[in-house]
Amino acid sequence: MASTPPKQSKLAPYREALAALSKRTRTPLPSLAVSFAVLHELTAILPIVGFFYGARALGVGENIVRAVARPQGETSQHQDGYFARYRDTWVAERVREWMVEGEVRAERVGRRYGWFGFEKGSKMDDISLEAQTAHAASDLVSGRIAGDVANAVVAYALTKVH
Repeated sequence: MASTPPKQSKLAPYREALAALSKRTRTPLPSLAVSFAVLHELTAILPIVGFFYGARALGVGENIVRAVARPQGETSQHQDGYFARYRDTWVAERVREWMVEGEVRAERVGRRYGWFGFEKGSKMDDISLEAQTAHAASDLVSGRIAGDVANAVVAYALTKVH
């Protein structure tokens, strides 16, 4: 009866490749891992922060929110121009939904950790997430958080494209 060879783990090829890299560069594997982590932070996290504050300084997020949010009490029939036509599309409707959901979630996080100008530990009204979303949608977007959420999305997109 022939014995079957021991089954290799799924990570074995990666371990072998990393060991070969370590041997080829004559650098210990932990040092390579730390170097990768530092370079990742420098090339991914720092640009996100820079793009965020750049977008914030230029008012990019607020302009995106203003372009997508429909002014209260007005319909697109009373408006002319590109933004009025854009606000009536399904894309704009979806973006408005995402803005409202993002603002509701950001407010919850802001209240929990004391971010975005909310007092740490302050409580939201005892209503469901759906009810909060409906309330935020009726207010359109308060602008308190929406601009920074849009700035964060812009920063992330610019970092991924770059």
